[in-house]
Amino acid sequence: MKNNVQLMTYIDRLTGSNTQTLNNLLNDQLAGLFSGVHLLPFYYPIDGSDAGFDPIDHTQVDSRLGNWNDVKVLGEGHELMADLIVNHMSAQSKEFKDVLSQGKKSPYWDLFLTKEKVFPNGLSEEQAEKIYRPRPGSCFTEFSLPNNDSANFWTTFTDNQIDIDVTSEIGKEYLSRILKTFSENNIKIIRLDAAGYALKKAGTSCFMLDETFKFIDDLSKTANDLDIETLVEIHSYYQTQIEIAKRVDRVYDFALPPLVLHSIFSKDFTALAKWLTISPKNCITVLDTHDGIGIIDVGPMNGKAGLLNEEQIDKLVETIHVNSAGESKMATGAAASNVDLYQVNCTYYDALGQNDFDYLMARAIQFFAPGTPQVYYAGLLAEKNAMELLSKSNVGRDINRPYLDTNGIEQALNKPFTKALIQLIKLRNSCEAFNGEFSITSGQSTLKMTWKNNEQMATLIVDLTNRNALIEIKNGNNISTTKLDKLLNKA
Repeated sequence: MKNNVQLMTYIDRLTGSNTQTLNNLLNDQLAGLFSGVHLLPFYYPIDGSDAGFDPIDHTQVDSRLGNWNDVKVLGEGHELMADLIVNHMSAQSKEFKDVLSQGKKSPYWDLFLTKEKVFPNGLSEEQAEKIYRPRPGSCFTEFSLPNNDSANFWTTFTDNQIDIDVTSEIGKEYLSRILKTFSENNIKIIRLDAAGYALKKAGTSCFMLDETFKFIDDLSKTANDLDIETLVEIHSYYQTQIEIAKRVDRVYDFALPPLVLHSIFSKDFTALAKWLTISPKNCITVLDTHDGIGIIDVGPMNGKAGLLNEEQIDKLVETIHVNSAGESKMATGAAASNVDLYQVNCTYYDALGQNDFDYLMARAIQFFAPGTPQVYYAGLLAEKNAMELLSKSNVGRDINRPYLDTNGIEQALNKPFTKALIQLIKLRNSCEAFNGEFSITSGQSTLKMTWKNNEQMATLIVDLTNRNALIEIKNGNNISTTKLDKLLNKA
């Protein structure tokens, strides 16, 4: 993966159309901005119960978006990332429907994971309490089978997402077939979605086990052999992320988004500076994604201190609610059929109270943080909370998954903020200093982030007390300075 800014997007929600339209957009209005694109699930169907993360057929492009050849053509101009949904598939899939009609006689029986397979002697209360699930309720769903029989299938996320037995031969073949399809169609990076939940073992948390690391290692090797890199997607304790990063190609820096917000809200860089001195360097940095703003990634766990304490986290969450005029509260926690209790659902722009300077400053910090920056389509265009969509779908995460079209894109690209961000992206892409060594110094309300590569040096200086932020680029004896407020005014 090139060390340039990447785009994360749904094909249809950004373009209002298909893969060819996205390709045209990337080669026209967004030309030269993104070396790579993470295509969020484009498999059949894109409008299931979880916006494509519950595929009926993981190897079929939803026809409304085009076909594999369209994806392949898109990949000729941009490095493509796609989701390998490791943990589960749709209850509406032909494989699971066959299981429901034939029971244990189905050739697909071993593809799916039941409670009985993990707990052949029954599930005790003590064992049940150990299972980690980041949402309320049971992780099993009972389904009827032929001859008045039934079985409890693992459904870690929703009852339409049936967990796969990745240790079975048919489970391994299933994942290999997807990887082969990706390889044949210019997919160069895969995001291992929900990989931390893939292995289950009686008497454990069934999350990020030693066996899970081996599974990720083996799957990554299979992908690497097909010339595909892997990115592991796991929301967890920050020390866990550091350990995972040692064993995979790339991880997400999910601690960065809440820490940047905390810094701006409190005018205190202490926690962020600590994190940036120990954070993995082989990471993808984000501020927003198709999911909510993670909290678990900075919080304490099992008696171990987090990057933020409980009081700081409570204040962070409450400030987001205040800045968004209560809209985030309508999409978070038990509201709006929400399934992720460890995330706050809100656009990053609204989390910052729609303040253009603060948001541009947050993006500058992201671009200077160690790793390769990825920008979510709604964040690129400074979209506000999609309250109308939220009211229609009653799905909390839809607040940050807007549907746009050609007119919406044109309007957004003419916003002063968007024009300023595009200039920031161009600066990040064109400066060789970011391929060098990183250093950081900070006071409570001041931050200095520097990259040095031979004769070139890039420095971001932020002063929260005086609300100043500037970028200085040195190339030999030549020095250029860009003030973020002037960048906004110029736009």
